[in-house]
Amino acid sequence: MNRQRAEDIAASPEMKHVTYNGKRIYIKHVNEQSETAHVVSLHDPQEAFDVQLTNLYEK
Repeated sequence: MNRQRAEDIAASPEMKHVTYNGKRIYIKHVNEQSETAHVVSLHDPQEAFDVQLTNLYEK
């Protein structure tokens, strides 16, 4: 996923279908400098982590 699209999704009030390693996630914040996103697992909201934007996919 490109950085601009990830930022748009993070700012959107609508839930988008985004996956990381086949699991749905929610993008909380995008770090422009490191090209990463801070995400939360929808399966386990306690699980939050940073991932490379290139590993995120939108359906």
